[in-house]
Amino acid sequence: MRLFALLPALLASVSAWAAPRETVSLDGKWDVRIAPDDQAVKAHPKEAQWFPARVPGSVQQDLIAAGRVPDPFKGINEAPIQWAGLTSWQFRRVIDVTPAMLARAHVELVFDGLDTFATVTVNGTKLLTADNAHRRWRVDAKAALRPGRNELIVTIASPIRTLQPMVLAEPNPLPGEYNSAFGDEPKGKQTSPYIRKPKYQYSWDWAPRLVTIGLWRPVRLEAWDEARIDGFRVDQEALGDAEARLVARWRVVAGGPADVTVRARVTSPDGRQVEVKRAARLVAGENWISAPITIEKPQRWWPVGYGAQPLYAVDAFLDADGETSDHVAQRIGLRTAELIRKDGSFGFRINGVPIFAKGANLVPFDGFPARVPEAQMRQILTSARDANMNMIRVWGGGYYLDDAFYSLADEMGLMIWQDFMFGGAVTPPDAAFRDNVRIEAGEQVERLQPHPALVGWSGGNEILAGWERWGDRKDFKRRIGADEQERIGAGMAVLFDRVLRDAVLTGAPGTPYWPNSPSTDYEGPVDTGKDGDQHFWDVWSGSKPVERYLDMCPRFMSEYGFQGMPDLSTIRRFAGKGPLAIDSPVLKAHQKFLAGEGNSRLQLYLDQRLRKPRDFADLVYLTQVNQAQAIEMAARHHRACRPVTLGSLYWQLNDAWPGVSWSSIDYYGQWKLLHYAARRFFAPQAIVAEHKDGATRVALVSDATTPMAAEWRVRAFDMAGKPLGAQNARVTLEPLGAQEAASIADTDLFAGADPKASFAIAELLVDGRTVSRTVVERAEPKDMAYPAPRLTVRWEGKRATITAGALARAVMLDFGDVAAQPSDDGFDLLPGQSVTIEVVSDASAAALSKALTLRTLGPQ
Repeated sequence: MRLFALLPALLASVSAWAAPRETVSLDGKWDVRIAPDDQAVKAHPKEAQWFPARVPGSVQQDLIAAGRVPDPFKGINEAPIQWAGLTSWQFRRVIDVTPAMLARAHVELVFDGLDTFATVTVNGTKLLTADNAHRRWRVDAKAALRPGRNELIVTIASPIRTLQPMVLAEPNPLPGEYNSAFGDEPKGKQTSPYIRKPKYQYSWDWAPRLVTIGLWRPVRLEAWDEARIDGFRVDQEALGDAEARLVARWRVVAGGPADVTVRARVTSPDGRQVEVKRAARLVAGENWISAPITIEKPQRWWPVGYGAQPLYAVDAFLDADGETSDHVAQRIGLRTAELIRKDGSFGFRINGVPIFAKGANLVPFDGFPARVPEAQMRQILTSARDANMNMIRVWGGGYYLDDAFYSLADEMGLMIWQDFMFGGAVTPPDAAFRDNVRIEAGEQVERLQPHPALVGWSGGNEILAGWERWGDRKDFKRRIGADEQERIGAGMAVLFDRVLRDAVLTGAPGTPYWPNSPSTDYEGPVDTGKDGDQHFWDVWSGSKPVERYLDMCPRFMSEYGFQGMPDLSTIRRFAGKGPLAIDSPVLKAHQKFLAGEGNSRLQLYLDQRLRKPRDFADLVYLTQVNQAQAIEMAARHHRACRPVTLGSLYWQLNDAWPGVSWSSIDYYGQWKLLHYAARRFFAPQAIVAEHKDGATRVALVSDATTPMAAEWRVRAFDMAGKPLGAQNARVTLEPLGAQEAASIADTDLFAGADPKASFAIAELLVDGRTVSRTVVERAEPKDMAYPAPRLTVRWEGKRATITAGALARAVMLDFGDVAAQPSDDGFDLLPGQSVTIEVVSDASAAALSKALTLRTLGPQ
């Protein structure tokens, strides 16, 4: 016993610099229960006793895993889990701490994510209170720890119950986002504007209400002595062909004065290394140390389609007495990123090259963010790249994504437009709120700064546009009067124009900042299409015809969207095997637009544009066709508007749960017809053919940085495949641009044929190969006299060759309840044309052959 008691003193006598920072993960098995003082103890006595929990996670996930509540993603099970978000919970973990660890000068608890109003105690001693799910929380726990077993308790209060008394007492609560469908918050009296927590969890028009509570990111103990690296970044001061001039910056936290050396080693993609070091004298607290680095013949990082994505490995060290006490590693890319702003324009210039942004908006991958694996992120980003996208907007109503997401984007060359996490609600005007956000923003900018894929930050989603233009905001401003309106408006201006802008300017110099989406950077009215970026929702939300997309050339279209159902295999996974219709309760439960009545909008557009469905499976198909055709019309038009328009990001890429939404990839990773269409309309070279006022406008688009020889042609046919007329020309495609090719009168192309019984094919050819093709129709698809397509299919294993006997519009390989991913889908076939499709599926070839139904817009 005497030897044991002397051990800490003995270890303390050894040079502290002999031991590096020690990290002990506290992830994995925990226990959870209802907090003893919560009123829910009586209603849920079983959950008042400890039961298993997992960290990272949420109590909702623990309840599902334990069978205490049904899976809210299945059936109509969203309501039974709501009580969990209205309850306070305690999470418990027993920590075994060695005497050696307690001999270190500092032993800290580090929480990468506490959701949200949390109190942390160790052995009954209160150490920490937290109030922001987007921040990292660190506290020295040494004084509360003892050798052997220690009890760590994290109590997390219900965010709704915590804030509701204040909100209910407020005569004019801040306008929020989406009202609860479950009666836990009165309409118009939302708590979500007042909390720093993912806003989509309070429900959105594509997401369920899952107000999560838990330790949603990793937890650990860290032990160190004199000093540790608290932050590190590499700033790029100049980038040329001969050299890149960089500055490595260490933020070192020290317990007291100490002499140290910092080192940075940069390893280039070809293995060459450059190392710098600098001696420094530390003082207690925070210390900044910098050292210049020069990289000869730097390799630039490029967006996909414009060059390679070389990445440099950077290792940063903290040394003393010849020993390394701390080390951090990251990867960086060398590139410049600028916002193009002239006479209202808005776009991105990377390495001096104006890049037309082609892509989509990304929503959170899951209603429970702690359970998103890297494989899921990889699948979605790979699908984006495979659809010829080069930009993803990380929308502001979710959360700052894991490091792995941005590393994948770095590797794939996908530019990331990153919103700060503000989803649409008016923000509180008080200084304490802004200071909380200031710390959050500084942490997140520093964490994400190394990633070359992140080419711009935006202050958030639709806050400024809503304040300026939305009816409920105008009513709110009238109610509160001029003085309070000025106070709230000034608070938002300080937050978005100063606090968040300063976070980017100081933490990621050289990265553009934009105060909101949509915005004009306080230079004029927002969301107009004439200046800055635009969110256009006249189509779909405004019920306007899809042709409205063709009425304008926006500067940068950062949101526009159109819904389509997911594949039937996905619907069956949440709806079960029973009969289904567009107004089935389970489908309304998984349709969040218009509070569950959004399927009526699907029906509205089906009635406007397409034939009547033959059965439910055909209804699913037709909604996907409508979605694909609407977004294709818009995206091709945006590309043809270049250089006025410099970006087209449709809403939305993915889903947070299995439902009916605007996504092009459903929750289970299945591509809808829209995603296949995106691969075509975002092709590097594309033809645009728009019919209006008795003529077909032909425009040609190229993303290439050099001129390219090509040929365009437009050929008209009757429904039997008889040629009616044609025009073509050889051209040189302008680099990084769009050009008008022709305006062809109907009289010169269709030879007087009935518009309903004729069509045209517009094609762009490079080196004799068709690189882009689109169909021209002069009537709505529902009015077209499509022939029976006479499709045949021949199988070889999981490879299907499909042949059309007549025109086959929007061919879909529908495998019903069987999940399957064809290599192409939603394509058009001309008479006699064949296409071979590879099908990826866990099902056997025989099962795929049996399940297949070929669907088209024509008669069966």
